[in-house]
Amino acid sequence: MRTPRNTTPDFSSPDEPRRGRRRHRHHGEFGPGPYGPGPFGPGPYGPGGPSGPRRHGGPRRAGRGDVRLAVLSLLSEEPSNGYGLIKAIATRTGDAWRPSPGSVYPTLQQLVDEGLVDTTGEGRGTEYTLSEAGRTYVTENAEQIARTWAATPGRSATDVAFHESVTKLRGAIQQLRHSATEEQRAAATEKLDEVRRALYLILAE
Repeated sequence: MRTPRNTTPDFSSPDEPRRGRRRHRHHGEFGPGPYGPGPFGPGPYGPGGPSGPRRHGGPRRAGRGDVRLAVLSLLSEEPSNGYGLIKAIATRTGDAWRPSPGSVYPTLQQLVDEGLVDTTGEGRGTEYTLSEAGRTYVTENAEQIARTWAATPGRSATDVAFHESVTKLRGAIQQLRHSATEEQRAAATEKLDEVRRALYLILAE
């Protein structure tokens, strides 16, 4: 006597179709794999790494190194929390680059582990500041940081050159602040005052 065939679908198997639908391997937008080769795969959110690719003229895709350098650059100007850093990057790039929390917070933790960033507070109130080692790193990598900001699309060559110059100047000022003698700082202060007056004259033209 033939044993009746079990027609109950086994839902414990990931390949078993539900409700009698035809078995179908989808290789389109979201498959194969947990997020597919489409906009969400491979990787946690797609080919762009932590934040995934942006299409159709949206915010640019940034690598981990870009986020790292941007965060260090901003913290060299003032302490901030994670959300403040995300907003600052978006503001500075005209919203062409808005990194996700999933890329910024792991980067911050890595920088803390490396001793480049210090923290105060806990949880959402955590504030990040650049350590002495972090300031040295920013100074030594000023040109690479400038290139990171310059890579934002939609910026003119003049704007890119201006920002590179500002970044390099900021690196020199940080080095003077932490490494110069009293005499060197006095001479630098005089030069900076001259530059400041010259810049205001340019604006007045």
